[in-house]
Amino acid sequence: MTNLTLPALLGEYDRALAYTSALVSDLTPDEVAWRPNPASSAIGWHLGHQAAVGHYMVRNLTAAEPTLDAELDALMDSATPEADRELPAVDRILDYRGAVAERVRHIIGNIDAGNVGAPTQLRMIAGTLMVAVINHEYQHSKWVGEVRVDQHGKDLPPDPVSEHLSTIDGYLAVDPR
Repeated sequence: MTNLTLPALLGEYDRALAYTSALVSDLTPDEVAWRPNPASSAIGWHLGHQAAVGHYMVRNLTAAEPTLDAELDALMDSATPEADRELPAVDRILDYRGAVAERVRHIIGNIDAGNVGAPTQLRMIAGTLMVAVINHEYQHSKWVGEVRVDQHGKDLPPDPVSEHLSTIDGYLAVDPR
């Protein structure tokens, strides 16, 4: 279990989302959709995948909430073969990310406020879950950053700064202690 409060973890979640946004904010739609080959994923897929996993985890482990977009959930599932990952417009992916972030904040906020059936138990689950969601965001942001630099010739934005962040095996990660 993490020693960070749920509000602190939501702050770290927002920091991770902002870092991903900074990685893609100046990329063209073609750069976001670029794939080195059909057996590889585009930056856009990683953006959608980060959101899909976050929402899937939060809604299935804490809230029993329906999907926000079943089509994108299926497309952004890592079990979907790379060759079948035909992306929608970047705006749709970004809107999906925004909707997921809103739901994550809402659900975790309800848990923190005790507005759930088992507040102590769900608070424990939510803390561990948020560490996983945040670190998953950073995991895929590393790949996005590598493609940004190596394929599109763009510099990386500065790493986010937080006393709760460290680098493990080259990946930014929230240290839950």
